[in-house]
Amino acid sequence: MADNELTLIEKCIAGHQEGVGVSVLEAELSVQGLVIQRRTLLRRLAVLHDWGRIALVGEKKGRIYQPVIRDIYADDAVSTSIASEASLELYIPLSSESEEIKAYVRQPRQMRKPIGYNQSFLEAYYPNETSYLPVELREQLRQIGTPPEDERPAGTFARDILNRLLIDLSWASSRLEGNTYSRLDTQRLIEFGQAAEGKDAFETQMILNHKAAIELLVNEADLVDFTPFTILNLHALLSDGLLSHSSACGKIRHRPVDIGGSVYLPIAMPQRLEELFRIILSTTQEIRDPFEQAFFLMVHLPYLQPFEDVNKRVSRLAANIPLIRHNLCPLSFIDVPARAYVEAVLGVYELNRTELLRDVFVWAYERSCQHYLAIRQELVPPDIFRLRYRQALSETVRAIVQQQQRPTSETVTAVTPSSVAAEDHNKFVELVLEEFENLHEGNAIRFGIRPLEFAAWQEQAKP
Repeated sequence: MADNELTLIEKCIAGHQEGVGVSVLEAELSVQGLVIQRRTLLRRLAVLHDWGRIALVGEKKGRIYQPVIRDIYADDAVSTSIASEASLELYIPLSSESEEIKAYVRQPRQMRKPIGYNQSFLEAYYPNETSYLPVELREQLRQIGTPPEDERPAGTFARDILNRLLIDLSWASSRLEGNTYSRLDTQRLIEFGQAAEGKDAFETQMILNHKAAIELLVNEADLVDFTPFTILNLHALLSDGLLSHSSACGKIRHRPVDIGGSVYLPIAMPQRLEELFRIILSTTQEIRDPFEQAFFLMVHLPYLQPFEDVNKRVSRLAANIPLIRHNLCPLSFIDVPARAYVEAVLGVYELNRTELLRDVFVWAYERSCQHYLAIRQELVPPDIFRLRYRQALSETVRAIVQQQQRPTSETVTAVTPSSVAAEDHNKFVELVLEEFENLHEGNAIRFGIRPLEFAAWQEQAKP
């Protein structure tokens, strides 16, 4: 193995402080004269990681590679340039306890003790007696996250800002997994179905999966809950087309997994995983405070690693379930530094400590509230007619596509549900035809239309 190859790879990674995916890295190396096969490059990256020269962030296909920035307190002889670089690093305000966690997980892997799943960490938590978020902090979050309107049905606030939430949360959550889509790229994909040029199909699929999962949480706010049915379906949507074994989507894993860049070794036995998965969800259901519910799941679901992959993504979106149901501002993770989030999760994995993740959670929620409450003031009033017939609208659009019919006034009338009042019929037909004018493969999922169904209808019946 040529040292100059390793040096060049490390130099390329050093130019991406927030991390870089293997596809982008491969292209940059080619420009600089190093044409290397993907498998060979992955082996070189593994060597650099083992030698402590780069860091890994994320899981499997969503993994990114980051330069190693050594803690400025770890070596008194550190150079001024490195110290300055570390001091300028994007992070969030931290408590002293969180600083301890950050310092620990930034040590080379060889200096961190391998550790397995600690069931007593979960058993020590008693709903509504134990709390990871102090009462004062929860009250502070409630004050900043409650919109000024009177009490309204579950999910109303999230539906008011749904278009922005779809873009922001899909982009921000995917970015935490190493996705290189920009926010503008994400907006074009979600609103117009336009995939960004030069991006992996994997990254595009990740964004669209987030969109489908968020629509489920918002549009079915009165039905989703911390039940195995909801969480498994959430995983199925988020992992669709991204796992090496498609049969693993929406199912508890049946094989061991490891965590890149961590010394934590998750449970391998499927039966035990299933049992603890259900205990975590039942415990979450018992928690009365929505913020404590959200944070508890963000701690314990990734820690258990019940799925082959996509565990953190499921926890981030599921954390929004109680916020949406209580008409609180949703949590989008916008502007959250990837390194802060990853190190916070490592603190839970390796130390069973929640302080760093708590600081990230609180900062992220405050940021989301500032963003969405400002947007909410500028929005036009919601379309009450559309909200009233939301379910009927989905059923009608889906029926026409599944029957491979052309959308006309006659075909819409034929499949219009009886729940549509007679006096609203003409307006409802106009609304359905309007939806068909804007229907494309990037938004068909919100009507419950599968990709193959949409493709068949597009070929046979689309005008």
